[in-house]
Amino acid sequence: MSPETDRPPSWQVCLACANELTERDPRSRCPTCGGLLEVTHRDPELTGDALLLRFTERRGAGPGATTSGVWRFREIVLPSAEEVVSHPEGNTPLLHREALEEWTGIGGILLKHEGHNPTGSFKDRGMTVGVTQAKRIGARAVACASTGNTSASLAAYAAQAGMPALVLVPAGNVASGKLAQSLAYGARTLLVRGGFDDCLRLVQEASERLGVYLLNSINPFRIEGQKTIVLELLQQLAWDPPDWIVLPAGNLGNTAAFGKALREARAWGLISRVPRIAAVQAAGAAPFARSFEEGFARRHRVDPDTVATAIRIGDPASHDRAVRTIRETDGVVLSVTDAQILEAKAAVDGCGVGCEPASAASVAGARELARRGTISRGARVVAVLTGHVLKDPGMLLDYHVDREPPPPGANRPVEIEADLRAVEQVLEGAKGRSPDGVNGER
Repeated sequence: MSPETDRPPSWQVCLACANELTERDPRSRCPTCGGLLEVTHRDPELTGDALLLRFTERRGAGPGATTSGVWRFREIVLPSAEEVVSHPEGNTPLLHREALEEWTGIGGILLKHEGHNPTGSFKDRGMTVGVTQAKRIGARAVACASTGNTSASLAAYAAQAGMPALVLVPAGNVASGKLAQSLAYGARTLLVRGGFDDCLRLVQEASERLGVYLLNSINPFRIEGQKTIVLELLQQLAWDPPDWIVLPAGNLGNTAAFGKALREARAWGLISRVPRIAAVQAAGAAPFARSFEEGFARRHRVDPDTVATAIRIGDPASHDRAVRTIRETDGVVLSVTDAQILEAKAAVDGCGVGCEPASAASVAGARELARRGTISRGARVVAVLTGHVLKDPGMLLDYHVDREPPPPGANRPVEIEADLRAVEQVLEGAKGRSPDGVNGER
C-alpha cells in the first residue's frame, strides 16, 4: 500500500519494518520480514467529547452489536465491519471490596472482572473481532494454540459464526473446565505432546500451509478487541484514568493491547493523561520480567512451570509490542510466586468475587508493589481479573481440600453427623473466622 493513496478506514502495518498490508490481508505476520502486524486506523471523524458522547449513547441502546462492550467502540476497533459476530461480550463490572483494600494495602483498588464475559474470560473481546474478520475475508476455518481460555472462546465464536474450528492445547496441561468448553462448543481439539510454545509453532505452520486463519493474540485484530478492556474501564471511571492498571502477563497480548488503547485514547482526546501499566508474571514463567530487569537488553525464553496455567508461557509472542507499552507508560514488570498467586486468589475468592489462578497474579502483583512502596496506599489502582473462578476447579479443590499443611485461606469442608448440635458447633466455630476470606493473615 502506498503512503500517498487515500487512506481506508484501517490497514495493517509491520512493527518491525513498517511494511503496509491491506485490512483484509489474511497473513498473521509481515511477508517481508516476519514481524508482528498492527492494525492502524484513520483518525475517527468524531474526536474528544463528541466521540465520548457516541460511546455513552450506545451504552444504553437496545438489542444489537452496539450493546457489546467491544462494538460500542467500533470507530476505534474495526470501523469498516458491518456484520459482526457478537454474543454480545464485554460490559464487565468494575468491583470494589474493602477486604481487598486492607489485604493489598491499597486504599483505592478496584477489580475489572473479565471473567464475566460469555465464555468466562477476556478472550471473548478479541475473539469477537477476530472471528468477524475471519468471516469478512472468507476464511475456510479458524485455529489457535491455547492454554485453555483462547480455545474455549474460539470454539464458541466459531460455532456462532458457523465456521470449522481447530484448537491445539498441551496434553495434560489444560484445566478441565477450559477443555470441556472447547469440546462442548464443537471445536476439533488436538492434544499436543508438548507445551504451549510447541502448540503455537504448529498452528502457525498450519496457518501458512493449510490456509486456516490464525486467531492467537499475534493476530492484530484480536488486539483491537482486547483494547476495549481499557476503553471500558476508562468509561466506567468517567474517563478519569487511574494511577495504575495491573494485569497478569503470559503471552503479552493484553499488555500490548492496553498500551495501544491508551496511546490512541490520548491521541484522540479521550483522556488527558496515561496511567502506568504493571505486568505481572508467575515466577516460574517470567521471561518478560527477566528482560525488564535488564532494561530489555535481550529477550529471554524459559521452560515455564506454574499453577497459573493461563500464563504458563515461556516465549511470549507479543514481547516486542509489550516492551513498547511498558516504555510508553513508565510501567513495570514483576514476577510473583505461585504461593503469592494462590494466597491472592483466596483473598479474591473470599470476598465473594472469585477468579481463576492466573487472574490473581494481578492482585498479588499489586500487593507486592505496595509492599515495595512503588504503589502508594492512596493510589487509584485497577487490577484486571482475566478469568472466571470455575475455569480451574481441580486447582480449587487441591488448594482447599488436599494440601498439607493447609495454605493461607484454605477453606476445609467439615464432615458431620446428621445432628443439629453438630451444625451448631460448626456455626460457633465460624464466628472466629475473618470476613476477608484469608483468616486475617497479611
